[in-house]
Amino acid sequence: MADDQEWCFVGEQVRHARLSLGMSQQDLARAVGLDRTMLAKVEAGTRRLDGLELARLSRALRVSMNYLIEPRPTVLSRRSAPVTEEIGTEAARAAERLEIALVEWLRDVRQLVGLGVLDTRPPLRYPGTVAVEDEARQAAQWLRRECGIDDGPIGSIVEVCERAGQWTLVTDLPGDGASLIEGDLAVAVVSTSGDPGRRRATAAHELGHLIIGDEYSSDLGVSASRTHRESAIDAFAAELLLPVQVLAAARDAGPVTRDLLVGHAARYRTSWLLALRQAEQAEVIDAPTRRLWSQNRPTRAEFMEALGWVPQPDLASVRVPPAYAHAVMEALRIGRITRTRAVELMHGQVTEPDLPDNDDLEIEP
Repeated sequence: MADDQEWCFVGEQVRHARLSLGMSQQDLARAVGLDRTMLAKVEAGTRRLDGLELARLSRALRVSMNYLIEPRPTVLSRRSAPVTEEIGTEAARAAERLEIALVEWLRDVRQLVGLGVLDTRPPLRYPGTVAVEDEARQAAQWLRRECGIDDGPIGSIVEVCERAGQWTLVTDLPGDGASLIEGDLAVAVVSTSGDPGRRRATAAHELGHLIIGDEYSSDLGVSASRTHRESAIDAFAAELLLPVQVLAAARDAGPVTRDLLVGHAARYRTSWLLALRQAEQAEVIDAPTRRLWSQNRPTRAEFMEALGWVPQPDLASVRVPPAYAHAVMEALRIGRITRTRAVELMHGQVTEPDLPDNDDLEIEP
């Protein structure tokens, strides 16, 4: 890396990662053994770094060295303005960390593709036009048909994302989610923060960015069209998780009671607010009822009474898509990655003791 412009890029990456952690220049300089004025020059791109210094920075900033030296994708589903020295709210920092995780996740997926152990499929794109919420719901219904789900509950939203061509990572970072498409790969990250229903809604929302399309994402300015776009994608996510016609069919059997709706929220593993929104959309409850019921969220005992069991939360133990996990184990088996790297690629789904013993891997020469 000899070009001054490239060192300016490294400096910007260091700065973004530092701000995402809420660190001052003094904090980071102390952590890596540099004078603060030297770090300021690094961030300005006027001081070059050797390999050891880059390694120290990557550890202190909790990013890979590749993140510091390789260009970032140009299109992200950014939800907030970038963090700056002057503006650094918790929400903004969380969004920045999620985007860093997203870029790192894209590289992980690309590594397995490059090793020949992960087969990708072209991402699905809705063939129609989506400009309003009703059209977004039609797109969700189309995706259900494409995936052979019909009107039933979705077991694992990560598996649906994989079938649609989007590789989704579940991370313990705070925030909601983020996604991007680069070339032939679509990836997303979803935070485990919030209740299980919210996580599933976030994953479905990021899938909506892929299926519906993301015209606004190359222009990250705030505009009315972007607000409308997010509302449409929210409608897509709600319809994907709990189709309106399921609730409409329940109405045909008699009045839709709160207990009946609790059962549907549990069976389809959605948040209570999403179930209420879909019930109002299906015209099985009115707006005053939705507001009233929203103030009285179901308890664990009510789920037990409605179904006889409490549904297991999605996006808890599963952190990476099934095909991706298989690819990691295959790369380990054939000796293309180390055990340490395999654990890194699994992002907390397994630890090193969980991996097969070397004698069981049957590594080929």
